[in-house]
Amino acid sequence: MPEHTLPFQDAPACPGPDPEPRGPTRFPVPAGAVDTHAHVIGLPPAYPFVGQRSYTPPAAPGSAYIRMLDQTGMTYGVLVQVSVHGSDNRLLLSTLRQHRERLRGIAVMPLGLPAADYEQARDAGVVGLRLNVLYGGGIGFDALAEYGALARDMGWHLQFLIDARQLPPLAATIAALPVPYVVDHMGHFPTSVGTGDAGFQTLLGLVRDGGWAKLSGAYRNSVDGLPYADTTPYARLLAEAAPDRCLWGSDWPHVSHWKPMMNVGDLLDTLYDWVPEDDARHRILVDNPHRLFGFGAAP
Repeated sequence: MPEHTLPFQDAPACPGPDPEPRGPTRFPVPAGAVDTHAHVIGLPPAYPFVGQRSYTPPAAPGSAYIRMLDQTGMTYGVLVQVSVHGSDNRLLLSTLRQHRERLRGIAVMPLGLPAADYEQARDAGVVGLRLNVLYGGGIGFDALAEYGALARDMGWHLQFLIDARQLPPLAATIAALPVPYVVDHMGHFPTSVGTGDAGFQTLLGLVRDGGWAKLSGAYRNSVDGLPYADTTPYARLLAEAAPDRCLWGSDWPHVSHWKPMMNVGDLLDTLYDWVPEDDARHRILVDNPHRLFGFGAAP
């Protein structure tokens, strides 16, 4: 059974996000800012959950996500197919179609589908595919080269949810991909392992050589909790390694999180600790995601 995955009957319910999201208190959100990592979630029976999962979430509709963007000052958002819906992208695609100017999407799609399926996803606003070896409901790295070829043909990039400690044996294959790739949540591993860990050093090397990284998931990686000061060395090293290929994401609605629930504003304030320089933070919030996800261009 994949890491972090449980039989459905053992997958506990997790709480929803703070119902009153706010913007940061430490800097103004720039015009055109992009939240590059969030999820929409439907409920069974209309939108079934996968049987093997690590949590059972509440609903998180597109309308609530748009409200979060508005209340935090974010202009655009990127929806990532959530693990509990597996490769059933219906809710993702319908939400993208409803908000074509503001949203882009990262889908989870098997290889070998009819060409029309991929084309319909692209037409809806999908700009990439997700490979996920955590939490269940995802597609792993066994066919990484084949996914690289599919993404190349579709004009997409690849996005990886992986614990950075799993990266070293995959690094050469990842580096050879013919498309851009993004590693979620700064490598999604606890800060207690240290910045010298071989997995994090592998991530740094990949990012220096052309990869992208999401400065996100502070509450997942932190051992200490709010304000997540123990994540700062990791974020700063990544931002220094690739100032033009780092992104920020809220990870709304913060699934699989049972500790005290943060506000999106808290996570934006943590970004200030990571990247206190206005110009560098503008690249992360605006310039970099516009280039990768195509905001300002037709979906």
